[in-house]
Amino acid sequence: MTPSQLTALENFHAVIPAGGVGTRLWPLSRAAAPKFLHDLTGSGSTLLRATYDRLHPLAGDRMMVVTGVAHREAVCHQLPEVPDSELVLESEPKDSAAAIGLAAAILHRRDPSIIMGSFAADHVISPDQTFQAAVREAILTAAPAEDSEGKIVTIGIEPSHPSTGFGYIRIGEALSVAGAPHAHSVVEFVEKPDQATAEKYLKSGDFSWNAGMFVAPVALMLKHLEKNEPELYAGLNEIAEAWDTDQRGEVTARIWPTLPKIAIDYAVAEPAAAAGDVAVIPAAFRWDDVGDFAAIGRLNSANEVDDVTVLGEGARVFTEDASGVVVTDTKRVIALIGIDDVVIVDTPDALLVTTTAHAQRVKAAVDALKANGDMDVL
Repeated sequence: MTPSQLTALENFHAVIPAGGVGTRLWPLSRAAAPKFLHDLTGSGSTLLRATYDRLHPLAGDRMMVVTGVAHREAVCHQLPEVPDSELVLESEPKDSAAAIGLAAAILHRRDPSIIMGSFAADHVISPDQTFQAAVREAILTAAPAEDSEGKIVTIGIEPSHPSTGFGYIRIGEALSVAGAPHAHSVVEFVEKPDQATAEKYLKSGDFSWNAGMFVAPVALMLKHLEKNEPELYAGLNEIAEAWDTDQRGEVTARIWPTLPKIAIDYAVAEPAAAAGDVAVIPAAFRWDDVGDFAAIGRLNSANEVDDVTVLGEGARVFTEDASGVVVTDTKRVIALIGIDDVVIVDTPDALLVTTTAHAQRVKAAVDALKANGDMDVL
């Protein structure tokens, strides 16, 4: 490996945005205990802990976590290694551009040569080695050169089926990057397609799923943020200037509530792709965003009792001629007899009963409860 490649890898700093409630996983996932704080794979590690452990071989202690104020205690309990200087707390959610942009601005103030990587806290990925190899390629592709400011690099997931639930990345020509044989240009990001379009994307072989993973020089990330969202950029920059001082709390409390809400895809990735500044590393690792309880069934086949996937410490589940998923946070006995593809989620104050086919519709129940003012169970 060349000295410049080693420098790029040494300049890598991982950022873990830990936000979002995961409403399709209600009543297990709630505002006070969102899905990234749970072990949803039966591995013994929460999604957040697994994300940190997966990134540690790449970044060492150079890791920052962005999460809500309400989750500080739980995050610190699960990640005691993260110091206060690397814990960015949001008083209210402001979408991904503010979260990732603030991390970029803080890191840029500390060292403009940093290459950051943003990886959500609530995804399931395996094997770790394949993921890490893809990230290394992304870092080398992102690294600035004498004649270049570098690239914003996303890691594309090889589609396993024509999903209408994910955005897609249209892959362009291969790039010549030493140490990154799989690097390609990005033609465009496209929104979630309908079924016919998704089938066309899959058949063409020119598209990857967009998992929202970005690796980029902080300077280039902020350049595009300033160009496309100057108000957001200015506010984040003011917070970053105060971050490592005793003014952090006052400035953050004053500025953060005024920031506009926008996703990083719209604020940075899409316009940067149009400018030719985005590359992609198509990757073959297994990836799941655990979007509903049907996903938990897929991810926990080793925990099956007959044909029912069971998750929960000390679960008391009886099955006969049944299939589906049971997630329990109680000691109540649950018996399934002669029923197929059922989803049962049992918590002390709420019970969900649906089917794997309708698991995506759980969000509608959350919306209805919110509209009715039943906030105590959300």
